[in-house]
Amino acid sequence: MAGDGGGRMSGRRRLPAELRHPLFVAGMAIYLVLILYKTGSPLIAGWPRPPALLRAHLADALALPLLLTLELWGLRRYYFRRPAFVLPPSWVFSTWLVFSLWFEWLLPRFDARATADWGDVLAYALGGLVFGYWLNRPAGTETQP
Repeated sequence: MAGDGGGRMSGRRRLPAELRHPLFVAGMAIYLVLILYKTGSPLIAGWPRPPALLRAHLADALALPLLLTLELWGLRRYYFRRPAFVLPPSWVFSTWLVFSLWFEWLLPRFDARATADWGDVLAYALGGLVFGYWLNRPAGTETQP
């Protein structure tokens, strides 16, 4: 069965374009590997440890692109129902601000396990810029890095 316009090819559903974007897929894979490192999973036993700078900030740099891509997909499909919808820059900025204030200022004041790291604030900003430049595009016009 050829593409029928309903997102089906060969009788199978494909993931939405937002969730197939190479940056999103790579980001998810890297994020999952970072979780395996953090939990000491035997699945990665013997793998070389990433450099300290990556261990400290890479997950934070990936947080906004991954979260905002999922938000964009959900809003396009279930709220606005418009494939051309993109998140306004003010929403991306607001997400960066909330993450920065919550995780790097407020949470460390109430949870001894959390630490404030202003490098993470920069990592969130970098992630927001990556999302805004490469991922926050109308459906079908995503630019590849």
